[in-house]
Amino acid sequence: MKIKVRVSHEKDTRYAFLICKKIQESAKIRGTGIAKKDPEYIKLKMIHGDAVIAFCDEELAGFSYLETFQNEKYVVNSGLIVFPEFRKQGLAKIIKIEIFKLSRKKFPNSKIFSITTSNPVIKINTELGFKPVAFSELTQSEEFWKGCQSCANFDILTRNQRKMCLCTGLLYNPNTGNNNLSIGDKIVLAYSGGLDTSYCLKYLIQKNYEVHTVIINTGGFNKNELDQIEERALSIGSNSHKTIDAIEEYYQNCIKYLIFGNVLKNNTYPLSVSSERIFQAIKIAQYATYIQAKAIAHGSTGAGNDQIRFDIAFQIICPEKITLSPIRDMKVSRKEEIEYLKNKGVSICWNQAKYSINKGIWGTSIGGKETLTSYHDFPEKAYPTKLSRKKSENLELEFEKGELVSVNKEKGKAVKNIIKIEKIASEFAIGRGIHIGDTILGIKGRVAFEASAAIIIIKAHHLLEKHILTKWQLYWKEQLSNWYGMLLHEAQYLDPVMRDIEKFLKSTQERLTGTVYIILYPYRFHLVGIKSKFDLMTSSNSSMAQYGEMNYAWTAEDVKGFTKILSNQMKMYHNL
Repeated sequence: MKIKVRVSHEKDTRYAFLICKKIQESAKIRGTGIAKKDPEYIKLKMIHGDAVIAFCDEELAGFSYLETFQNEKYVVNSGLIVFPEFRKQGLAKIIKIEIFKLSRKKFPNSKIFSITTSNPVIKINTELGFKPVAFSELTQSEEFWKGCQSCANFDILTRNQRKMCLCTGLLYNPNTGNNNLSIGDKIVLAYSGGLDTSYCLKYLIQKNYEVHTVIINTGGFNKNELDQIEERALSIGSNSHKTIDAIEEYYQNCIKYLIFGNVLKNNTYPLSVSSERIFQAIKIAQYATYIQAKAIAHGSTGAGNDQIRFDIAFQIICPEKITLSPIRDMKVSRKEEIEYLKNKGVSICWNQAKYSINKGIWGTSIGGKETLTSYHDFPEKAYPTKLSRKKSENLELEFEKGELVSVNKEKGKAVKNIIKIEKIASEFAIGRGIHIGDTILGIKGRVAFEASAAIIIIKAHHLLEKHILTKWQLYWKEQLSNWYGMLLHEAQYLDPVMRDIEKFLKSTQERLTGTVYIILYPYRFHLVGIKSKFDLMTSSNSSMAQYGEMNYAWTAEDVKGFTKILSNQMKMYHNL
């Protein structure tokens, strides 16, 4: 069963009457609860994005909304309903989490409260950080308490001067104690199986936290490697380990636009690993919310870009979570990490590798002693993929609306096509390079990389664009693409301007259909040419002119007149 819970919008108003009916039926069966809801009021909540709506296999399954009182001092999560046929699926918990997240996002400084007779709802709210309180600590707004009039137990509330009823009052106060970790609190750790994250895992376990590890695969690991990482996490003491595949999501939401934009940072680096981090962070945040972790931990040091990418994503997606980075926060050295793990009985040899390697579907970055200098070349032996083919080979790539749809006339999905090109081209040791760039923190950084598929696809795509797009499309696309790559690199993926640029990039690909012909050689490749029904060069050759040869569309006098008008302002300037 596929469950989807999202923020409501105007199109959801068609469900308002059905939701109100289900709420009324549920209250009648339970013999308690606010039974009557105004459909028009629910519609307004939907339109303003003050509600979440749930679907199971695309069928309406549940709902909840929020209200504010006393000038937004208080927020209440109300109207929770799960349709009977979808109960006992954990849906109520997901809805409660999402409406809580929405409340925290829209009103981060407000107190959030709930009143309920449901023990499961009380349990869920308690796990989210709510505390049972007297009704006197809740909003005193008459508007809120009038809403209880349709409850069968309203007389109990009035007899007790609104001091107590069958409901339990629950309050989340963002300003009291919710940002402190306690023994036994649940933490999600972004875990790669390496030294840094293994140190974090053992350290947090020793602090008596309940640690759950998660790895987000964006194309850097095969099944055997993922199994080994899980085995290592569990052997060190993780309460659970989760592997989440995000390759397709990474392609659809990022790689696709890197191709559309021909993005190469500093005209060199295809953002192989840096582009992955934000998507890993997003999935980690979603998982931490799903299992109701109180904190998220990662193994970043204090010197790199990844700490910024992770922290920003967590602060935006799950601001209620505490973010931990033990190595950064305590300034732990690699030597100290190894010694700590040895003392705790974790006997894994960490000091064999001379180079740090981060592999993904869009390329591999490599760091070592050479990249810490400005002058040492990177040795052949340091690249993970070795030259194994020396005889040239033809490669044919077909694009449809900017997306790669076939390799050597074999149709396939884009992700599989990328993997196929990588397998073919990496044997020629194509796509190697050394990138020097500016980090988010303002220092220069140097990294080696190999990204044969990324480089070939981007260059082939760009060649096709030069034949199909107009001069000004190419010009403005290049400007915005450079901004897109820079903002992505600098942890700004969640800024709405990125969605705006993506829409522009997508619109430029409407005619980007054709085939690119390439020859692969050891360490390099040659772009032979393209074929496309949208080729402006072929069109002009047949109907207007051939560059440097004959023209059919204008006369010599036309050119003289055009030249005269084009030079008018320059003539005026130089004649002064």
